[in-house]
Amino acid sequence: MSNISNTIDKTGKIDFGGRVAIVTGAGGGLGRQHALALAQRGAKVLVNDLGGALDGAGGSTSAAQRVVDEIKAAGGEAIANGASVTDFEAVQAMVQQTMDAWGRVDILVNNAGILRDKSFSKMEISDFELVVDVHLMGAVHCSKAVWAIMNAQKYGRIVMTTSSSGLYGNFGQSNYGAAKMALVGLMQTLSIEGAKNDIRVNCLAPTAATRMTEGLMSKEVLDALKPEAVVPAMLVLSAQDAPTRTILCAGAGTFEAAHITLTAGAFIGIGGDAPEQLAARLAEVTDRAGEIVPQSGSAQGSNEVGKALAAAAR
Repeated sequence: MSNISNTIDKTGKIDFGGRVAIVTGAGGGLGRQHALALAQRGAKVLVNDLGGALDGAGGSTSAAQRVVDEIKAAGGEAIANGASVTDFEAVQAMVQQTMDAWGRVDILVNNAGILRDKSFSKMEISDFELVVDVHLMGAVHCSKAVWAIMNAQKYGRIVMTTSSSGLYGNFGQSNYGAAKMALVGLMQTLSIEGAKNDIRVNCLAPTAATRMTEGLMSKEVLDALKPEAVVPAMLVLSAQDAPTRTILCAGAGTFEAAHITLTAGAFIGIGGDAPEQLAARLAEVTDRAGEIVPQSGSAQGSNEVGKALAAAAR
């Protein structure tokens, strides 16, 4: 470990010297910026990209290789990989390629994704399944493939790419939104399971102008939403001093945090008029005053049972 830099170097800069990173979907757009930034700060980077079209069709390693060439031209170290994240065997081979080259995996940025936007009424089930397969199962495959390695080395940083479309919804993106919110659930549990071996798992919700968004926004907005503006959040979530179980939102140089919260609620009981009581007191139940960010799913049950026992004792 002596050849691995601390997160903050002597100049106060976040540093990744000696760290090894895998970035999926890194042949262009946001993923490319992630890979370049990690390499520029000292990480060795496997650049993964299927090289397909926006909807996932086709494939070529040329996009990934171009980014590798950029990194090498700047004095960094990188290798290319063209695996589809939907293919677990190919993903396992990708991780083995990384291990063969550098002997460890410190950082995984699950960035690969596709879009197949349509309103739910017009969407084919195959379009729903494929988007979930790429975004959710792709992140599952990659995370599973590095999990034992990170546990063994007692260090790991995993960044899931979620989206405001999952956190808050967006017309025409039921497939994308469902997959992106599922990644938050995956992050919540993996962060708990990884804590004992210093595996920190977080989510990044970017707003960036990429191939996926260029036809949807004005030039002025696109100029503000450069992918580079999201990168600082990824670097913080990938660093040695990273938080865990954090959802950072980033775009146009602004950074926010999103939280899954639980209101204090109200004890209503299970009498015959419980539905009517709940309807009458719904504003009280949904009142956000005093809400908490639970540290695990058991917080909901603890709150519910606690209120029930308190009511019974009265």
